[in-house]
Amino acid sequence: MRTVSRRLFLSWVSSALPVALVARRTDALAAAWIADDAETLRALAEAVLPSELGREGIARVVRDFQRWIDDYREHAEIVHGYGTSALRFTRPSPRAKWALQLEKLGHRTSDVGHRGGFASVPLEARRTIVADELKDEKVDRMPDVATAPHVAIGLLAFFYGTAEAADLAYEARIGREQCRPLAASPRKPLPIAGARA
Repeated sequence: MRTVSRRLFLSWVSSALPVALVARRTDALAAAWIADDAETLRALAEAVLPSELGREGIARVVRDFQRWIDDYREHAEIVHGYGTSALRFTRPSPRAKWALQLEKLGHRTSDVGHRGGFASVPLEARRTIVADELKDEKVDRMPDVATAPHVAIGLLAFFYGTAEAADLAYEARIGREQCRPLAASPRKPLPIAGARA
């Protein structure tokens, strides 16, 4: 068990060290904290991702999301858009903010009469906690993952940017962004097994 809370540690470090060093160290610690809090992240995913994914599918999305978090690099050059030569760079890392939000979710369990961690709370109660956390977020459309104001929205944005999400939405094997031969383009995608008729 940690002897210093994340919030207390971040405030202590930020008052003692130069800003650039604090940002780098905080980001690295936040990545480790999110990895350590995998159970809470998985419980959050079960509350916000489509139940059609099943436990294995949700666990796979969480692993991919964790890999995205681990690999994210601030101020990396992004391929510029078609028809423009303007250079773009990745935004500041959301890791520190997301780590604190995951910790806060863990503390919210007492609001629904539970003493265990967020993962021990029944699914519907978890959904209630997350809805309450997001009630003040002004989001009119799915943001880019890195700009998501909350880790729950970041997780949703990450999933809905995948080919799997498009397949699930249309209940067909579309395989978005996968190369298909031109001769196959007129054929209707095959339905997903078990999809509604």
